[in-house]
Amino acid sequence: MGRGDTRRTPKTRRRRSQRALKARIKRKIETAKAAKKPATSKKK
Repeated sequence: MGRGDTRRTPKTRRRRSQRALKARIKRKIETAKAAKKPATSKKK
């Protein structure tokens, strides 16, 4: 980044929001999976 350059560029903001969105979706999927199957599921 150049001198006096702000990191709040459209590109950076887009990337940050994408990462946050993916994390949210992933967490939602994991909670759904955990809710669907029994808590104690061990493979033999």
